[in-house]
Amino acid sequence: MAARGGHVMGENMLDFSVDHRLDFRGQVVLVTGAGSGIGAAVAEAFGMLGAKVVAHYGHNREGAEKVVGAIQEAGGTASAVQADLGDPAAAARLVDDVVAEHGRLDVLVNNAGDLLGRTAIGDMTDEHFARVMDLNMTSVFATCRQAVAAMRGQGSGAIVNVTSVAARTGGAGGSVAYATSKGAVSTFTRGLAKEVATEGIRVNAIAPGIITTPFHERHTSEAQMAGMVSGIPMARPGTPEECVGSVLFLASPAMSGYVTGQIIEINGGQLTP
Repeated sequence: MAARGGHVMGENMLDFSVDHRLDFRGQVVLVTGAGSGIGAAVAEAFGMLGAKVVAHYGHNREGAEKVVGAIQEAGGTASAVQADLGDPAAAARLVDDVVAEHGRLDVLVNNAGDLLGRTAIGDMTDEHFARVMDLNMTSVFATCRQAVAAMRGQGSGAIVNVTSVAARTGGAGGSVAYATSKGAVSTFTRGLAKEVATEGIRVNAIAPGIITTPFHERHTSEAQMAGMVSGIPMARPGTPEECVGSVLFLASPAMSGYVTGQIIEINGGQLTP
């Protein structure tokens, strides 16, 4: 046994030096929706910590390539890959292609998703509801199914899904379909975590609250944003960078090796468990 910081460490104890806890060297990490917002911040962070990052994008090629460029300029390894996650088959192929290219998948971050427009239930078409569910929930099912198959063969892996405070609040005006889809992601996360818990695969989620991303630029008016922020004890929206630490924590076996089936709320106190 060796002494560290005045304490005696057994041979089975983890090394809690910073480098060890957040060392993703040699790991392959797929981040969906990495062209902007939370996904971009998360992808860059993994890249800076040594991971081989696959930055997925749906339409924002420029944003994803910017993320890849930042990682490469810092000496990391990254690539950008396009897929329409509104198509479950494309979502599954995305994971299969990553595994075929890199030989493994260590971390999957399911960040892609969107509101696709605020729509009251009386005006909502079957097609709109189905599109929201496919993008936000069915894609998570499809990517997780393929990721679990790959991780099962490795005997290890971490999945971090991105749900939302809307999963518990029902969302702001015109977002009932989005809130429903995110509620499904939360439940799916808990259920899948139990199913694969004995196979070395951990499944968790983060639930961001009001975060300053292009999501709100597209779908939230200034008045609506002001109303939502007024209910936050910290009296401000969060930033994508303030979501990164929780994702890294959940992805790191040294930090969260006994954590699975959990959802970390990141909302400035807007909603507490």
